[in-house]
Amino acid sequence: MLMNSSAANIGSRHPLEANLPESSQAAAMLALNRRSALGGAFAHQGRVLRDRPTTAAIDCAVEITPSDAVKRHAATWEGMAGEIVQVAKHQSVEFRFRAPRHLLVVHEQGVRREGDSFVEGLPRSALHDVKRKLTFVPAGHEYHERHDPRILARVVFFYFDPEKMPTHSEADRAGAALAPRLLFEDATLWSTALKLKRLVEDAASSSRPYFEALGVVLAHELVRLNAGEPRIEGPARGGLAPWQQRIAAGYIEEHLAEQISLATLAELVRLSPYYFCRAFKQSFGLPPHRYHTKQRIEHAKVLLARPQPSVTDIGLAVGFSETSSFTTAFRRTTGLTPTAYHRSLS
Repeated sequence: MLMNSSAANIGSRHPLEANLPESSQAAAMLALNRRSALGGAFAHQGRVLRDRPTTAAIDCAVEITPSDAVKRHAATWEGMAGEIVQVAKHQSVEFRFRAPRHLLVVHEQGVRREGDSFVEGLPRSALHDVKRKLTFVPAGHEYHERHDPRILARVVFFYFDPEKMPTHSEADRAGAALAPRLLFEDATLWSTALKLKRLVEDAASSSRPYFEALGVVLAHELVRLNAGEPRIEGPARGGLAPWQQRIAAGYIEEHLAEQISLATLAELVRLSPYYFCRAFKQSFGLPPHRYHTKQRIEHAKVLLARPQPSVTDIGLAVGFSETSSFTTAFRRTTGLTPTAYHRSLS
């Protein structure tokens, strides 16, 4: 399985230490190229991701000076990366970024005595209390911030591949250019960003489909904000049509042990990932990733009814590459471990 997640002290010129596996079409894990300001690209690397995102290098992360003043912790998944930065010293700290990737800055905590924030195309801001503020930096724009902290800052950076961003109108795939925004507030965007941040904190035990689903929602909210669209957007009141329900549920059942991307299911029923996720939950009462896990556990129950079952083999059969992750998911769903459940049948 993937390496365990751990926070790391890293310099602005050194990526997070992690060993990346061989390339595969089944999973796209981001690596950002810091060494070229506008020529970097996400490197599609990694073996098949069965259940979790990966803690991998972000080569084109925000550059931080001095590098030893912060602790950094990151996770990557398809089309996106997230990084938590905790300022650990009461000294002046600078953030710099310009790359072919969109950047969302989430100021979870921080008050500065002095300093300013700048995004190319907008006036500078010397706002002292930046707690709960957001900043959006479109790809190719310069971003710079300086903090002389009164209260140590905690910042979350989300990096987006522009090629994978949704458009504000499903009928207009070209979309409009995203505009820079500096130290703004948006309750919907903030809420989604914090949910994703919590997954980044515990990337080793989090579900990759859940990462993917929340990432899609966050990207959609950014585009919605840029286009000035209403907050309430959703599929038809009835959720998925019957034919869409049959196709989605049938595909999950046929590929129970495999990693199924949100994009694959959405394409099968001819919806965008964002609308599909909302419509699926409306129809089935669960998001796609949780429904998939539930069906895995239901199949595991059938297999556990057999004489002398192997918990490890059953876990592998239903798509869990580690016995521990299978046991955790089974207990979360049933209240029992697989072994205890088998004993209860007899």
